[in-house]
Amino acid sequence: MSDLLERLRDRGWRLTAQRRVVAEVLNGDHVHYTADEVHARAAERLPEIARATVYNTLSELVSLGEVIEVSTDGRAKRYDPNAHHSHQHLVCSRCGTIKDVHPSEDPLAALPEGERFGFRISEATVTYRGVCPTCADA
Repeated sequence: MSDLLERLRDRGWRLTAQRRVVAEVLNGDHVHYTADEVHARAAERLPEIARATVYNTLSELVSLGEVIEVSTDGRAKRYDPNAHHSHQHLVCSRCGTIKDVHPSEDPLAALPEGERFGFRISEATVTYRGVCPTCADA
């Protein structure tokens, strides 16, 4: 059972067959699928699942804070189930592949006091960009 499924069970979220298959598709490390990719993978397991059901389920999971919506460079939104573990993203500027990374430095601490302009900083999002090995070899 995926970490996401366990969290949803713990919350008492009603796991219909459709919701379960969406959660199962989102299971794994470095998962950052678009809604269409989630639908395609879910349809392999449950052919009758509707695209609207997938979109509604993803929206609910984001609202619950169980999945993070990731947007990069105007590309399609991607869905990251790693919502409860602090991390940043590494994005290939060619193909759009996204990997979770865990930098050793706290991005909140990296902003000098003089650059905070009196703000009480509550979060920071850092996106690292580069070219993945597959694109670099192409």
